[in-house]
Amino acid sequence: MNQLLERITINPELCHGKPVIRGLRFPVESILEYLAAGDSFEDVLREFPELERDDLFACMEFAKRSLQLKSQHLVLA
Repeated sequence: MNQLLERITINPELCHGKPVIRGLRFPVESILEYLAAGDSFEDVLREFPELERDDLFACMEFAKRSLQLKSQHLVLA
């Protein structure tokens, strides 16, 4: 397993079982939303000092691997 992915954990008792960073209450989904909205790594790290740069790379790796596993069909308006 990719070492970055070891930073992503899933626990049914934490954040309703959503993937989070290092068992903390930072859902991968939320971090990706910040990045997709245009926040830089530096912005996110400044806002959440508990996080590390590799945590953000782990979120991106997790998203990449998730997309490789599923076919995504988007309806574009």
